[in-house]
Amino acid sequence: MTDPKAATSALHERRAPGATICPSEVARLIAQDWRSAMPAVHEAIDELFSDGLVRLTSKGQLLGTRSGPYRIHRFGDD
Repeated sequence: MTDPKAATSALHERRAPGATICPSEVARLIAQDWRSAMPAVHEAIDELFSDGLVRLTSKGQLLGTRSGPYRIHRFGDD
């Protein structure tokens, strides 16, 4: 799997409702050198966030934009 959006969706499918994922988990799923994949992951997450498909949190607080360390929630998993 090389598409960060598809990888994000696949990881969410494997988790319990309400569970979150870390962007590095997405990167590890799509590339052996996961650090080099992080810019593509961040871009994909920004698009999913903009489309209202995911929410982002940091230390349990909702984020209005992606910044710093963050977790990815599937929208509607409350």
